[in-house]
Amino acid sequence: MKKECVGNYVKLNGKSYPCSVSLTMDLVGGKWKAVILYHLKNEQKRYSELRKEIPSATEMTLSLQLKQLEKDGLISRKVYGEKPPIKVIYSLTDFGKSFVPILEAITKWGNQVILEKGEFII
Repeated sequence: MKKECVGNYVKLNGKSYPCSVSLTMDLVGGKWKAVILYHLKNEQKRYSELRKEIPSATEMTLSLQLKQLEKDGLISRKVYGEKPPIKVIYSLTDFGKSFVPILEAITKWGNQVILEKGEFII
């Protein structure tokens, strides 16, 4: 039996999951989390930069996903200044950086699918 399936569930931060795949998908799954992590993988960014790079995500969705990624420890949020306009910078934590090889594999696979079955639109 595989290690991740030895018991009835796995647990992280007080939350139970049926297996490690379920845990992983909770942390990085959905339409936008991996996309946000992808845009932060090489450098820290401000919220406005992420909005420009991910225009299909609504402001509310982007804000909620950033908060969830921060809560789960994948990104950090640093606030500079005390009065508006304040500067907020998002960056990957060490935990978030550990997901970069998976992001690169997802990107490679997606590019291969497009080359074989679709097309890049510029």
